[in-house]
Amino acid sequence: MLERYITIEGEGYAEIVEKKSRFIASVFPVESQEEADAILAKLRKKYWDATHNCFAYQIGERDEIQRFSDDGEPGGTAGKPILDVLKGHQIKNTLIVVTRYFGGTLLGTGGLVRAYGKGAKEGILAAGLVEKMRVCLFTLEMTYPLSGKVQYLLNDKAYVIRETQYTDVVRFIVEVEMGEEEAFTEWLIEKTNAEISIEKGDYDLIQRSVKC
Repeated sequence: MLERYITIEGEGYAEIVEKKSRFIASVFPVESQEEADAILAKLRKKYWDATHNCFAYQIGERDEIQRFSDDGEPGGTAGKPILDVLKGHQIKNTLIVVTRYFGGTLLGTGGLVRAYGKGAKEGILAAGLVEKMRVCLFTLEMTYPLSGKVQYLLNDKAYVIRETQYTDVVRFIVEVEMGEEEAFTEWLIEKTNAEISIEKGDYDLIQRSVKC
């Protein structure tokens, strides 16, 4: 189970034109090879009149499944540049299809590599990237006088306070990245002279936007 990984936020579509050839990028989140192949089949029907439907995808925690196709373009000029976009950003569980409508002018191998790579990048920009991270939810209970100090400590270390409750005590629900649980507990006990109650809770999968 990965503690954190990057994937797309949702589906994305983009189009570029290079020397009158249209390159249409379609980007999808996928969890299995069967799902990717089913989407490919639908796109081939949708763009049945296209010159090429080139694609790449990688799936799995360790990118165990990687596939790409030049779909008739010269070898290494389409599928691999698309896959390189996924690998370059370490994007998991994602399918990119770049459909080409030939415009009458040959682009050459270098031009094809650039066009398919650019199309894939534009598709990723349209889909958006997110980092998914597993966190443990800790419940912290403390007195009112101590709460200001604890809040400062948490903010200073960029811990996210998901929820704050005020009763006879102050209660914070805090997100702690998976793998940091023990260090977090020891750090907070030391900083508060053990004047705080710390309860480890369930794990949750969160996501945050990532710049492409």
